[in-house]
Amino acid sequence: MSTSEVLPQGAGYGVVIGIGLFFSAFMVGLTAMQSRYTGVSPTESEEFSSASRSVKPGLIASGIVSAWTWAATLLQSSAVAYRYGISGPWWYAAGATVQVLLFAQLAAKLKLNAPYAHTWLEIVAARWGTTAHLFFMFFGLATNLIVSSMLVLGGSATVTSLTGMSTIAACFLIPLGVAMNAFHTALTHTTVLFAIILTFMFTVYATSGYIGSISRMHYLLGEVSKISPVAGNAGGSYLTLRSKNGLIFGVINLVGNFATVFEDQAYWQRAIASRPSTTVKAYLIGGLAWFAVPFAFSTTLGLAAVAFSAVPAANSPSQDPLSSNFIPMLAPLSQNAISEGLPASLAAATLLGKSGAAALLIVLFLAVTSATSAELIAVSSILTYDVYVRYINPKATEQQILRMSHAGVAIFALVMGIAGVIFYYIGVSMGWLYTFMGVILGSAVCPIALCITWKKANKVGCILGSLIGFSAGIIAWLVTTSALNQKVINVTTSGGDYEMLAGNLASIGVGAIISTTTSLIWPDDYDFASARAINNRGAAVASRNIDDELEEPEVEKKGLDMSALSATNETELDPVGLNKAFKFAARASIVLTLVLIILIPLPLFFAQTIYSVTGFSVWVIVGIIWTFLSAVAVVIYPLWESRAALRLISRGVIMDIFSPGSGKFVAPSSMKKPVE
Repeated sequence: MSTSEVLPQGAGYGVVIGIGLFFSAFMVGLTAMQSRYTGVSPTESEEFSSASRSVKPGLIASGIVSAWTWAATLLQSSAVAYRYGISGPWWYAAGATVQVLLFAQLAAKLKLNAPYAHTWLEIVAARWGTTAHLFFMFFGLATNLIVSSMLVLGGSATVTSLTGMSTIAACFLIPLGVAMNAFHTALTHTTVLFAIILTFMFTVYATSGYIGSISRMHYLLGEVSKISPVAGNAGGSYLTLRSKNGLIFGVINLVGNFATVFEDQAYWQRAIASRPSTTVKAYLIGGLAWFAVPFAFSTTLGLAAVAFSAVPAANSPSQDPLSSNFIPMLAPLSQNAISEGLPASLAAATLLGKSGAAALLIVLFLAVTSATSAELIAVSSILTYDVYVRYINPKATEQQILRMSHAGVAIFALVMGIAGVIFYYIGVSMGWLYTFMGVILGSAVCPIALCITWKKANKVGCILGSLIGFSAGIIAWLVTTSALNQKVINVTTSGGDYEMLAGNLASIGVGAIISTTTSLIWPDDYDFASARAINNRGAAVASRNIDDELEEPEVEKKGLDMSALSATNETELDPVGLNKAFKFAARASIVLTLVLIILIPLPLFFAQTIYSVTGFSVWVIVGIIWTFLSAVAVVIYPLWESRAALRLISRGVIMDIFSPGSGKFVAPSSMKKPVE
């Protein structure tokens, strides 16, 4: 891949180290401004782990898009577009969106059943005790480790491909750089992400001299289909949803991502940080907005990588792609290169040269750091509240908890780097891990969901379901690998579509059947009282004291948002309102899931339609419109809903400029009284 090293090695180190330092300095500045002009203290553990549970829906949605945009979101989605054509972008996007939509139900139940919990594992401990807590902690930390390893592997492979930077150095520098800035600016990252995606889309489909239009892309994909037809696709075409292997990937994607959403503390973290009254809204907006990221990106660069194999290079003796003398701009990629997620980076470099490679490198690094940041905070919360506070120092002070939170970030950053290097040396790529994650994590999806939402969930049945499902997934995966590959089991043979499909389905299916069946036969009757009591007393007292002592006119005089201060009061935690939110989440998420997974793709799959220029034009234009609407939802909307805070900060800055020292926020005297 030396030909793809269009940027100097220094550019790789500059992006990995320089951008990390820039955002660290940027966040230090923002944190200082927040503390000076709003009175929100970044030195409190509650603010560090859960943003004081008062974040508005637009920013939560932006954070969801930011955290859910992994390296795989950009690289693996483009790889499946390169392999299967237009079915790849759909199945990647739809198969990883529905989990966020369905998670809205769990988020609503979290606010109803355990509104003051810091982690989902605290709820498991309160309901089922220490054994279950430690058992499910394995799945939680395994999820974080696998997701983090994919981030490091995908990011390092692309940086190495484009710049020649040492893969080992990248594996360590990426997480360590993020650790310096664990609370990244999700909104900033999301803004840059959408800007670069739209730049690539308009370049490929409007201005590029190599492609430049939807009709030209359609023609080139048709030419490539004649040269190397796609196995399992209708007519061997890249322009059809009738893709057998694309559908198989879709199922694997669906199962694996249920595990990485339902078991990843990073997603619970945002539900915990959100305001109770708007949690469901945030997850529905975030899920639908995120869909545009892999769909638009892979429809652009994934398909462009395919099309470039039908575009003649400058030194090609023939202009006809079917000629034996034809030399393409981008030669067909090996399976290893595809698994490493290189189609996107090579397409970007081919499309725009150094500027394209630099843009891809920046957007990938932001995606990796954004998601890595979420994983670091998630693991830090587990290590702090589920290990340190629960088992080591139950009477830990505020400062001890905060120090442990910071230490947890540093510890896991080092673990991420080590895990990335280990996987790299044993030949495990990002693509392999992506399809494998459901095999070992899928069995715990249903038991965890039942624990949080269903009073009848049986402790023993859910533990056994997770354990037996885990075993069934591993056995099915290995047996299928052996049967289909003449008893040869290695990284290459075990990564096939059918091998991973068998393991994923066995894991999630067995776990769900056992946990549900045992709960129906031997139902528990849990009232969630102990879950609601988690951290409840201190939060409730603090909220009550603030509400009782702080007069609204005084708040308005200081420019504060009253609803933000009372986000955890009794009105927002009203069971009737939260039950309504849960029912709405259930209806909305199920309907959207049916539309994305059943009603749109399956009729087109069975129709075996190969898109004409008109059909493909609709496909691309819908993607562009969806991307614009998503950008509005997670970039513009969060700024609008935070306008009061932005005015408060702006006023403080202006006052400091004209009268130094006068702009600092001063809390009303009643707020300074200690909470008893």
